[in-house]
Amino acid sequence: MGAQPLIPPIGKHVKLNEYDPGINGGNNKDAATQELKQYQTRLADLQEMLYAQGKHALLVVLQGMDTSGKDGTIKSVFESVNPIGMNIAAFKAPTSTELSHDFLWRIHQQVPAKGYIGIFNRSHYEDVLVVRVNSLVPQEIWEKRYQQINDFERLLVESGTVVLKFFLHISKEEQKERLLARLNDPQKRWKFSMGDLPVRDRWDDYMRAYEDALERCNTDYAPWHIVPANRKWYRNLVITRTIVDALEKLKLRFPEAAAGLENVVIPD
Repeated sequence: MGAQPLIPPIGKHVKLNEYDPGINGGNNKDAATQELKQYQTRLADLQEMLYAQGKHALLVVLQGMDTSGKDGTIKSVFESVNPIGMNIAAFKAPTSTELSHDFLWRIHQQVPAKGYIGIFNRSHYEDVLVVRVNSLVPQEIWEKRYQQINDFERLLVESGTVVLKFFLHISKEEQKERLLARLNDPQKRWKFSMGDLPVRDRWDDYMRAYEDALERCNTDYAPWHIVPANRKWYRNLVITRTIVDALEKLKLRFPEAAAGLENVVIPD
């Protein structure tokens, strides 16, 4: 099947059933794998310049249902990047200390500094997803969070951070296959959690929550990307290409070397 828009129309309601999670963009796996390697190489070069220049930061937000491939995306997309210039934060249930602050407090502490790439494995969006679906706070509280998130992301962008948000879109059928694969493989069985099943039972509720987040927090300065994620190889290509394209727009370059280095003699 062919391509479909990555970024949903800003200001319009998102219907996830109109986005096919199984498309391949007209690619085949072998060609896409080779193209991915080229983008990975370029990403490694761009990350070095980002780090050396120290003028911008990149924040990559990964959201998706269980088994959608957040861990696999990080491993594949960034496998060639120097880890010294990266920071990965995985947001699980908040601690009592975190709950005693505003919901963005723990998030802001993990935002990448200039020169760094930060990756959020889940993110501040959990507070309008799992919190909403499970009624962990009243609606009057989580309703306000969409605008608070938009204001937070605007602050990041205006402070020099590129914000790229990816929703890893898989089908319910694909999730079942991946859950079964974990159960059937002794080396992957540790990944299976009984807590995944109640979440799966509320699939439709989560889809509605995601649709609202994808609509209400889809801005021109920090748009959402709906990534078809049934095919892991296509998911990885789409995300890597999008990151490379965003970094290219920064016109990164290495800083000028100090004057007179051509005359430096290294003593024996």
